[in-house]
Amino acid sequence: MDYLIKPYGGILQNLRVDEARASVLKAESQNFPSITLTQRQLCDLELLMNGAFSPLDGFMSHDAYESVLQDMCLTDGTLWSIPINLDVPDELAGKLQIGGSLGLNDAEGFMLAVLRIEAIWKPDKKREAEIVFGTNSMAHPGVRYLHEAVHDTYVGGKVEGIQLPAHYDFERLRDTPEELRRLFAKHGWRHVVAFNTSKPMHRLHRDITLRAAKEAQANILLHPAVGMTKPGDLHYYARVHCYQAIRQHYPHGLAMLSLLPMAVRMAGPREALLNAIVRQNYGCSHFIVGPEHAAPPDIRKGGARFYPRYAAQDLMAQHRDKLDIRMIPIQEMMYVPEDDDFLPSERIERTGKKGIQFTESDLYRHLADNLEIPAWYSFPDVIAQLRKVCPSRDRRGITLFFTGLSGAGKSTIAKILYAKFIEAGGRPVTLLDGDVVRKNLSNELGFSKEHRDINVKRIGFVASEITKNGGVAICAPIAPYATTRRSVRDQIEQHGAFIEIYVATPIEVCEARDRKGLYAKARKGRVKEFTGISDPYDVPEHPEIRLDASQLSPMQAAQEIFLYLLREGYLDAAGTLQNEQE
Repeated sequence: MDYLIKPYGGILQNLRVDEARASVLKAESQNFPSITLTQRQLCDLELLMNGAFSPLDGFMSHDAYESVLQDMCLTDGTLWSIPINLDVPDELAGKLQIGGSLGLNDAEGFMLAVLRIEAIWKPDKKREAEIVFGTNSMAHPGVRYLHEAVHDTYVGGKVEGIQLPAHYDFERLRDTPEELRRLFAKHGWRHVVAFNTSKPMHRLHRDITLRAAKEAQANILLHPAVGMTKPGDLHYYARVHCYQAIRQHYPHGLAMLSLLPMAVRMAGPREALLNAIVRQNYGCSHFIVGPEHAAPPDIRKGGARFYPRYAAQDLMAQHRDKLDIRMIPIQEMMYVPEDDDFLPSERIERTGKKGIQFTESDLYRHLADNLEIPAWYSFPDVIAQLRKVCPSRDRRGITLFFTGLSGAGKSTIAKILYAKFIEAGGRPVTLLDGDVVRKNLSNELGFSKEHRDINVKRIGFVASEITKNGGVAICAPIAPYATTRRSVRDQIEQHGAFIEIYVATPIEVCEARDRKGLYAKARKGRVKEFTGISDPYDVPEHPEIRLDASQLSPMQAAQEIFLYLLREGYLDAAGTLQNEQE
């Protein structure tokens, strides 16, 4: 494989130890603490262990972290654009010490690796956000994740890997860098152009990759990220079926599909550099970079993009001498009907031709409304796969998520809706009332912020499973915290519709209705952390539906929701929720 591009830094790391060492580590683990890794941490650990993050040999130390932030390089001067950190809860951090060890476990409790602790520190996350993402705006999903989901203590050190995270789906499409390099060698591929994406691929993407292959005289690696992806992205299993379909539209033997377990950070130019480094480690000689590579989806900052168009290409070009992998920059493209071809927008303007666009939003709107997709936009077999996971609105799984103060009327309205949908028939409907869930699913929880978050996230998980399977979940918790509601929305919108219903009944009306006397007890200090009195309620900024139950009867409020569902197409003309299997 000497004719393939060299790994970044010259050596492809493999952090997995042999069986004898693994047995020693497992025995030692009885005497040191462990952490259950998040989805992002699992992605990072896998890419560390399999060498995709070469030359890194573990989670970054404080010195390496500072060097990447300040100088965009490791401590030895090697170009590196984004910190790869392990964050831990403060409670666990208090038990750790430099020179000690930390077990790194998956969600089922299996120890995947051991971290030899070399550094423990509290980062300035505002500074990190400004440097890595170019902004500290909470409108940026990457910044929001950093501040809301990442713990305040980082731990760094070398990793000794025991086993890679387990994947039971699409096993034949998952390759380590070493495995993919062997596959390239087996097929005689000397030059390979990689295409990174977290979206389904259509005709434009096929044309882009084919043109790149011709320019580089290379084969094509379709290398989509299937780890933690962007808000609004389809779940990866749905995208993989689309990738498998479009691969059939390439010349035989030209393109290969492999899944990359990488967490998307949406860091724009800096992430483009990291993506290129990872693809070099996988054996690719060229890397396609689009005009808005790794930018947040359809999000604006003060009327402008978070990153200027072509900023990722500019940063890649600036550091071309430090990378062996070559960039293939792609201009913004539009479809030109008279040529039946995709052409660069600048060229279209110069020639006076008419170009048209069909955006991702247009695509999902057409799918939701069961409209025909333009033939020039995609392939029939790709659209067929998308229609399986994006059915029309009247056949789509839905979560109706009520939120509001105690006594606002959420439960009563939710029960009326539930009864009406059961009466009408169609898809299965489940009511997840806050009090009922606490009794049957969360009876061990109290009412601290932590426990309220856990309760709402449990409701969100159950609702996402119902929605994923085409059912209707009606949820009626208080759900006081905006961050938790947003997390539940992101989880559910991968699978179906999330409709937030804010029951905006004034607090004085809620107090007057309080049959349990909870508000009075809270004002006397006998009930602690009571929402609206001694604990805050974050008012939803952009709910799909806003109701004031002091101005509407419960039946009228339910009717308003019913009419919204009818207007938006979630109900058919007869006012029923269609079964997706019909």
